[in-house]
Amino acid sequence: MLDIRPNCEHCDKHLAPDATDAMICSYECTFCADCVESVLENVCPNCGGGFVSRPVRPATEWRTGVSCAHQKPSEKRVLKPVDKHAHKAFAQTIKTIPPQKR
Repeated sequence: MLDIRPNCEHCDKHLAPDATDAMICSYECTFCADCVESVLENVCPNCGGGFVSRPVRPATEWRTGVSCAHQKPSEKRVLKPVDKHAHKAFAQTIKTIPPQKR
């Protein structure tokens, strides 16, 4: 089950459990859509993978025991601002490779 982390690792923007601009890589590194596009160029600074929209965990218990109330989103904030110059050099080497082939 996803942690549903509460913030962008780069800019620290709050990303609520129902945020539609939260993006994750396959390791669940979490960034806002603005940072993924303008800073990261769809290259995760931690693993080199690409990003997809983070699913929204249901707030309503449609099925018994399954909702934000039962599987609480993480409260642990991860903040590791990216060195923009170093990341740009890194991203240049792989950003033209489709994420599924990296």
